[in-house]
Amino acid sequence: MVDGIYTLANDVVYNQLVALLNSIEANVGSEIPVCIIAYDERVERVRAEIASRKNVTLLEDPHLFSRWEDFSRNIWSAHPTALQTWQKQGISGVYRLGMNRRYCAFDPEAPFDRFIYLDADVLVMNSLQNVFGALDTHDFVVYDFQYKSPDHIYNLRSPKLNEVFPESRIRSEIFCAGMYASKRGLLDQDQRAWLVSQLQAGESEILYMSAPNQSVLNYLVMRSQIPIHNLALNLPKDQISGNAITSSHFVDQNHVLYDKNAQLTYLHYIGLSSKFFDRVCNGENIDFPYRDIFLHYRYLQEPENQPQFRGKPKLYNAPPSLTKRVMKKLGLAR
Repeated sequence: MVDGIYTLANDVVYNQLVALLNSIEANVGSEIPVCIIAYDERVERVRAEIASRKNVTLLEDPHLFSRWEDFSRNIWSAHPTALQTWQKQGISGVYRLGMNRRYCAFDPEAPFDRFIYLDADVLVMNSLQNVFGALDTHDFVVYDFQYKSPDHIYNLRSPKLNEVFPESRIRSEIFCAGMYASKRGLLDQDQRAWLVSQLQAGESEILYMSAPNQSVLNYLVMRSQIPIHNLALNLPKDQISGNAITSSHFVDQNHVLYDKNAQLTYLHYIGLSSKFFDRVCNGENIDFPYRDIFLHYRYLQEPENQPQFRGKPKLYNAPPSLTKRVMKKLGLAR
C-alpha cells in the first residue's frame, strides 16, 4: 500500500509550493512520496524545483485530467445560473476549472492508495501520523472548523438545501477542501454518474458558486453518504489545535506552531493572495500573519537568499492612504 501527499500548483504559487515542500521534508520526512498535480501548463519553475527532490513528482496526464474536468463541467452545467453568471464576469466555462484536477486523487489510475491532499498555501507542522492513522478505520478524514461557517460551502438561501441535507449534517460534516485525506477509487464512475443525475434533478442550486471546487467536494462526499471523520471533533480536547492564520494566538517553538500545548498538524494561509507571498519574497516589507514561519520554510534550503527587510512593515490588509484614495477617486490610480 502506497501512502502519499498531493498538492495542486503551478508557477503562480511557486513560493508557497517551495515552502510547503520544505515543511514536509522537515516535519514529515524526505521519504514520503509527494505528487504535485499541475493546475495548468504554467509549471516550468515547478519542474526545475522538483528536479532535485527524489520524492516529488509532477502529474501532467491530460487523459486523467479530462475525465475529472468533464465531470466538473457536467456538474456546473446542471446549475441554473452558474455558467451564465461566470460568463458575465468574463469567465469562460467553469470558474477555476483547474482546481477540480485535485479530484484525480480518487481515480483508479492515481499513484497513491491512500493520500492526504494539501493546498499549496499550507505548511505542515507535524508528522501527519494522526491523519494517516485515521485512514486505517475511516475512508474520509478532515481536520478543520469549517462546520462553523457553512455559508462558504453551500447556498444557504436555497430552499432545497435542507431537503438534501438536514441541518444537523450541515452543522457537523462540512469541511474545508484545503486539507483532507482519503483513498483511491472512492468515487467510482457509476457513483459519479448518479451524483450528476441528482444535481440535474434540481439539487445543483445548493452549490456555492464563489468556491466551486470546495462546494462540489463537500456535496460529493456528503451525498454519497461517506462518513466524514473530523479530527477537530474526535481528538481528545487537549490534542486539538487550530490550523488557520485567522487564529492569532499560535506560539512558535523552534519553527513549529503550538495552540496552547497542542502542536499544530498544519497551518493554512487561507484567504491570503499569492501576490503577497511573491512581494515579500521579492523583498517588499509587507507583514501578514505568521510571515516569519513562512519565510523560514520558504528559504530553509537557501537561507542566504531570504530577503532582509528595512523599516516598518506595511500590513497586507492596510487601508489605502489618503493620497491613494484621492487619486483613485480622480481616476489617477487603481
